[in-house]
Amino acid sequence: MQAVSTQRHVRFPFRRSILLASVLLAGVSPWQAHGESPSRNSSQTAGSEQLAVQVNDDRMTISVAKVPQVYLYGPIDAGAAQRVQSMIQSRKIPPNSDIYLNSPGGDVAAGIALGRLFRAGNMTTHLGSPRKTARQPVVPKSSQCVNACAYAYAGGLFRWAPTGSDRFGAQPLPTTVTPATDVAAYLHDMGVNPQVFGTTPGGEVTWLNADQMLANGLSNNGRLLPTAVNSPITSVASISVTQMTREGEHRITLQCRPDGLTITAYYAIGADRARQMVARATHSYFEINDQPINSGDRVNASAVEQSVVVSQPLPMAQLNQLLSAHLMAAWLADRGGAVRYGFWMPLDAVRKDLRTYGNNCEQLAKQTSAGKG
Repeated sequence: MQAVSTQRHVRFPFRRSILLASVLLAGVSPWQAHGESPSRNSSQTAGSEQLAVQVNDDRMTISVAKVPQVYLYGPIDAGAAQRVQSMIQSRKIPPNSDIYLNSPGGDVAAGIALGRLFRAGNMTTHLGSPRKTARQPVVPKSSQCVNACAYAYAGGLFRWAPTGSDRFGAQPLPTTVTPATDVAAYLHDMGVNPQVFGTTPGGEVTWLNADQMLANGLSNNGRLLPTAVNSPITSVASISVTQMTREGEHRITLQCRPDGLTITAYYAIGADRARQMVARATHSYFEINDQPINSGDRVNASAVEQSVVVSQPLPMAQLNQLLSAHLMAAWLADRGGAVRYGFWMPLDAVRKDLRTYGNNCEQLAKQTSAGKG
């Protein structure tokens, strides 16, 4: 887990790249031809009309990015997905890798097949160009992803919006697309609204900026929409709101009892790190709509199994504030508050569930009053 920011797209200029054997052409690796040994930081080249692959998995990249960074660039040819699948099966491209795309498009069926491979491997898609190496031609720093590339990008479980001069182009396909490449069905499977790609078959490319992609759900910048579950009413009414992010799972639970409310956050970061974070924290707190909750009650933080658990009691008078919140957050601060760790969670996607929770709280209060009467 990273401190505070989970939304920034960070590039790592220090990545080293060494050419990996081409399994596409002669079948003889350049290491065999020149008496060299393969490196973990590798690249695979292709002809000018084929998709090329560069895999950066050197020690520095893994220590900072935590996962390999895989660059796919050039036209997406009909055999591109099969070659990438072979690299996935051989673990040259492992699950959870970062995929960087730079392609003018190509074979749509291959683009969709690539997207399904990315989703099956829980991979993250970005736009980006590989670094120039001694054996690799110069690649423009600005990247684009359009046509077949856009459909491959949609397959990422987490999808980062383009930054800088990178460009993403959405283009609807002609109605002659075969059932095997049913784009609308594919986009629905990927959780992307096909309307984002336009409604006029064969229409012009629509260049979308980062804000447009985020607003339409085409990009999520490492955060899936939260989901909520209301528990049956017993002596307590409760709701758990969970969000999966690139960092891991975040969860906030609200409990309603006759004597008041309790808000609890679960920040899953691993047992060792959870203990270390709690040990050095000077204080912990919750926020609603970016404002700290000040109820006068103590906020408790502890390490429980794999998570940091932060909990705070609240008066029943704050129920409406919780139900109408757009954002909730839980933080631990150290160094006198100069550094904080934790997470924030958007709530608009679970508004209906929050209303149900509020109704359950009211029903519990009525049952309690009737019992006392």
